Amino acid sequence: MVFNIEPHERKIFEVISETAREAGYPAYVVGGYVRDRLLARPSKDMDIVCVGDGIRLAQHVASRLRPIPRVTVYKRFGTAMLKHRGLEIEFVGARKESYRSDSRKPTVEDGTLEDDQNRRDFTINALAVSLNDEDYGAIIDPFDGLEHLEAKIIKTPLEPGKTFSDDPLRMMRAIRFATQLDFTIEPETLEAVSKFKSRINIISRERIAVELNKIILADKPSVGFELLFKTGLLELIFPEMTALHGVEARNGMAHKDNFYHTLEVLDRLSMKTQNLWLRWAAILHDIAKPPTKRFHPEQGWTFHGHEVLGAAMTPRIFKNLRLPMDTKMKYVQKLVRLHLRPISLTKENITDSAIRRLLFDAGDEIDDLMLLCEADITSKNPNKVRRYLENYEMVRDRLREVEEKDHLRNWQPPVTGEDIMATFNIPPSREVGIIKNAIREAILDGLIGNNREEAYQFMLERGRELGLKAVPSH
Repeated sequence: MVFNIEPHERKIFEVISETAREAGYPAYVVGGYVRDRLLARPSKDMDIVCVGDGIRLAQHVASRLRPIPRVTVYKRFGTAMLKHRGLEIEFVGARKESYRSDSRKPTVEDGTLEDDQNRRDFTINALAVSLNDEDYGAIIDPFDGLEHLEAKIIKTPLEPGKTFSDDPLRMMRAIRFATQLDFTIEPETLEAVSKFKSRINIISRERIAVELNKIILADKPSVGFELLFKTGLLELIFPEMTALHGVEARNGMAHKDNFYHTLEVLDRLSMKTQNLWLRWAAILHDIAKPPTKRFHPEQGWTFHGHEVLGAAMTPRIFKNLRLPMDTKMKYVQKLVRLHLRPISLTKENITDSAIRRLLFDAGDEIDDLMLLCEADITSKNPNKVRRYLENYEMVRDRLREVEEKDHLRNWQPPVTGEDIMATFNIPPSREVGIIKNAIREAILDGLIGNNREEAYQFMLERGRELGLKAVPSH
């Protein structure tokens, strides 16, 4: 295994080494940067541990770099950070930690490199590289991290129960690293996740969401969700998703397991997009199937209205997980609500009006909606899959045709409420709403074109029908 570093990183190490020697602080690069470089993965975060004052070392190092970077000091944590040539370099004094059972915030005191490596979450993150003259470049590996990197294993440096009990977020991190790196969690470590899962309740939802989003952004997110499910963590942090699991059969008729279907949709979509919120839409597209499930002797299992209820559940799920309640949530909610619409347009003889309405409702999200719908085809029958994909291609063609002709994406009414009030000299009223809606429906039905001239004439006619008189324009 080769420790690959860029020339400018080598230069930084030389500056840190020289500065640490003069200050009398033995210094080491540790953790994720070492792991990623050994795996030949890119890394922008560099952690430097020194046996001494990390903040002072950071300030001295900064004074020797050009241009001189600003040093951000986090006094409470005893750390300092500077940015240089695309790298974020954090400095900290070696320390040892002790925890109380009701908190993940440790009591910290100065320590040795060994103490610092003992407090790391996993053996592959406890690797250190010396920046000191006597053994410059030597890898210090007290827990066989190199061996575990080679074998693709996630294992805690100390007894896993202690590691997870001290900081329960490490259970999420174990699953996140296994998912991101395509590693296996060592059996005793995995067992401890199940055993100590309830400790996750002392972790803030914000910190959990950060790890969950990193799992969702992995190349194959289903790996992480299966581990979360099997260890029991998913039930505690995201029970609505656990509720999707299972198959019920009646009269010889069974529905598919919606948990595994959702994971398949998520993986398929992840091959096409890095958009975190589009991936969230895949996770939530069938989230309301459990509460809408009904059995009919003739039809079998139905989930009528699951898209509407799923959209209604989305804000609550986002709030519980402390995900952003802004446009990102609205975007996910919209895709969940609309995810069945394109399939209804794959039937023959679909009118331009139906296509217009989808364009109007989806707006700029139409392309993402189509990606989600295509990922939602998880049939094991290749002929069925091919037929569905061909149908969706036909819908895409129709969407393009109608959009070129009618320009309905992010539609703005060609005649506004202000225009209606001015034309008929009326205040804001029910009549204004009636006319506005009538214009929109006429455009969507193709009765009039999406332009001001036709919309204005239609407004005058509709106004007359409502007993309104247009005032002469001056």
